[in-house]
Amino acid sequence: MDAGRLQFHEMGLDDRLLKALADLGWAQPTLIQEKAIPLALDGKDLLARARTGSGKTAAYAVPIIQHILSVKQSVTEQAVRALILVPSKELGQQVQKMIRELTAFCARDVRVVDISGQAELAAQRPILMEKPDIVVGTPSRVLAQLSAQNLLLRSSLEMLVIDEADLVFSFGFESDLKSLLCHLPKIYQAFLMSATFNEDVQSLKKLVLHNPVTLKLQGSQLPGSSQLTQYHIRCEEEDKFLLIYTLLKLALVRGKTLIFIGTIDRCYRLKLFLEQFSIPACVLNSELPVHSRCHIIGQFNQGFYDYIIATDEQSLEDPPALPGGHGKKGKKKKAQGRGGKDKEYSVSRGIDFQNVANVINFDFPTTIESYIHRVGRTARADNRGTALTFVLHTQLPLLAEIEDALTAENADCALKPYEFKMQEIEGFRYRCRDAMRSVTKQAVKEARLKEIKQELLNSEKLKTYFDDNPRDFQLLRHDKALHPAIIKPHLKNVPEYLIPPTLRGVAHPVIRKKRQRRTQGIAGGRETKKNFKQQHKKRNPLKSFRYTGKQGQGKSGRGAKS
Repeated sequence: MDAGRLQFHEMGLDDRLLKALADLGWAQPTLIQEKAIPLALDGKDLLARARTGSGKTAAYAVPIIQHILSVKQSVTEQAVRALILVPSKELGQQVQKMIRELTAFCARDVRVVDISGQAELAAQRPILMEKPDIVVGTPSRVLAQLSAQNLLLRSSLEMLVIDEADLVFSFGFESDLKSLLCHLPKIYQAFLMSATFNEDVQSLKKLVLHNPVTLKLQGSQLPGSSQLTQYHIRCEEEDKFLLIYTLLKLALVRGKTLIFIGTIDRCYRLKLFLEQFSIPACVLNSELPVHSRCHIIGQFNQGFYDYIIATDEQSLEDPPALPGGHGKKGKKKKAQGRGGKDKEYSVSRGIDFQNVANVINFDFPTTIESYIHRVGRTARADNRGTALTFVLHTQLPLLAEIEDALTAENADCALKPYEFKMQEIEGFRYRCRDAMRSVTKQAVKEARLKEIKQELLNSEKLKTYFDDNPRDFQLLRHDKALHPAIIKPHLKNVPEYLIPPTLRGVAHPVIRKKRQRRTQGIAGGRETKKNFKQQHKKRNPLKSFRYTGKQGQGKSGRGAKS
């Protein structure tokens, strides 16, 4: 603990809040928390820029909770006193979770509700009528509830937060936000939290802040090279698939990894490609319901899987038509955005992916801000991380722009060339081409449709509809099973002779581990190769009822009785 820094217990916080902070294991505040919390408690408006993973959420959540606890010591009337606006539904759920953790010991006194989900407006009315102390939501959803008079803020609101402020306008919320501000009182305390200071943030500053204190804590928007190592590699389209196969199959990339893709079709194309080599990966995109997306993120954080292929969609074009979406009913669903893309989707922006070791930009980000938000998913807090960006020759000018922007703030943030000799992995190219032949446009389309159908079946919202329309349910259930891509078993394993000599030192431990598992499963893992062969000679497969399997496979299969 740094003796020279202001500590939580020196900020005049409620004991219940201090206990929650201790339970979270926060020994001392981060830099943004140390500077922002005292200013916020003094009633100042704040414009804060701190890089992602720096603790911005708690920097505004702690003073909000403290303010509400202080007010309730003298005022008994229940009212919505704080509004937190977020650009995406995923971030809304994350903020709600953080506040609930911070109010673990004062949950009766401070209640928080996230209304950014896809529930009907009327379904959220009873919750809002109870006047929760803190409301979290996207600008469009909050405006809709205000317009429906389910939420009233003009007489009660005391604090306003716009989180990830640099994204609010870019997500199409400018008109919603300006309309929303008309429903607020003339005087309130406001915070703008952002990873970058762009023109949109300056516009928001004029709209909502009054004589703000500006906190620009880090000179760089990303950590330095001692914490975050950034690489780029020049390659062509086919080389991208060859590279990602080599990096993942030979375990050259280790730890939890986010792979960013530009479009949904390419997202499924990469997933089906990796499936050919038995490399499991989750998909995150705007077509998935928000609850599914948040569940995937939660499981990823818990270590259920290592790879997520996430779309970072800059423009949300019209979704493809789905079966049953014809006529007036189909048009109504499209207007409501059901079965299509969610404009309030975000994976690269603001989401708290935990312990991400690597970020791979499979498709090059289209803006500097997008690059910062993607790469900011790793090297959070004090953890180390690596970012690797694939660059086509046509994208070299964009790469130069990003490098100039990063090094202008901190020369230590330059992207290094990834020293990888493509000619050494040419032996894998035919395997990749073989896999790509199975990943056709039709396979991608079917994979996309199959996942949407599965989510429809799992959707709580549609259960009532299917109960009232059983015929529709049967039609959906009895579609033939989809097999988007033919899996070729020979691609699952990597023959040793194909591994380049320079990579065998890195890749060999993976192969050796598989052999050890086989040895342990048969003879406890302590036999020499000679004893291992002798055991095979002594064993009679017909009497042991076991089939030892082919050389190179990990476990023995089950045989049949003779």
